[in-house]
Amino acid sequence: MTTEVIAAQLSPYQVEVEAGQTYRWCRCGRSSTQPFCDGAHAGTGIEPMMFVAERTETVMLCGCKESGDPPFCDGTHNVL
Repeated sequence: MTTEVIAAQLSPYQVEVEAGQTYRWCRCGRSSTQPFCDGAHAGTGIEPMMFVAERTETVMLCGCKESGDPPFCDGTHNVL
């Protein structure tokens, strides 16, 4: 079982989220539909993070998978 997290990209993903909608943020970095999960984590032991958007807005979701505030970008990619 591969449990290594892969940085999908070293910058955040700017995405529109809709209030009340549930999203599955990719934690493993393997998804082809970044920053969201497409099931590519199968066999890794790493599960996606579910979150519900509090309001309709543009958010910055972590691409490096190292944020201290997942699923949101906290700038950690700047020091990797």
